[in-house]
Amino acid sequence: MTNKYRMTREQITTFAKRNLVDYIWKSAKMEGIAVTFPDTDAVVRGARVANLTVDEIVLINNLKHAWFFVLDTLDYPTDYPLVCKINQTVGANLIYGSGSIRNMPVTIGGTEWVPDLPIESVIKEEITKILQIDMDTDRALSLALYLMRKQIFIDGNKRTALLVANHVMISAGVGIVSIANDYQADFFKLVLEYYETDNNKKAKSFLYEKCLHGADFN
Repeated sequence: MTNKYRMTREQITTFAKRNLVDYIWKSAKMEGIAVTFPDTDAVVRGARVANLTVDEIVLINNLKHAWFFVLDTLDYPTDYPLVCKINQTVGANLIYGSGSIRNMPVTIGGTEWVPDLPIESVIKEEITKILQIDMDTDRALSLALYLMRKQIFIDGNKRTALLVANHVMISAGVGIVSIANDYQADFFKLVLEYYETDNNKKAKSFLYEKCLHGADFN
């Protein structure tokens, strides 16, 4: 898996900031929020939106703060503490125990497969192993899918996983991963298959082919 894009730190952070509302909107749609792009933009700018619930507004604002955190910490390693901090941010005032490893079982809609209870020492070891993958894009997508399947946290795992992947990709200047609305149903199907088989090849290929974004500044 080669890197599709190669940008400088300045170029990719500028690109990310220009498209930030779009990334937040797509992530909110992945969570089942029936929000428009203009309403997402209004929330991000601090305006009141009457047709959204309080929790929906909190979720969108949390995504905004999580993206700011990602862009502010590009010189820091993408490690277990950073993963936990991102989950804490996406779940602030919304998810009980956000940022802490879950200690209760969870189920996943659409499949009978049930993830094991996470063990912190194992999680740290497995994350460290994934971060040794040479190719930046492969490393980012592999880590995202691992975090989705492992279900480390009680909630917000997909949001966390994609933000963590973007921390890797933006730090390396190789683009941004964001799943467009038209691709989300297909991606969910592939993720469920991955959960059940522990084979991430199809889901990772889908993300690579359909969901990477960048620009050629040359």
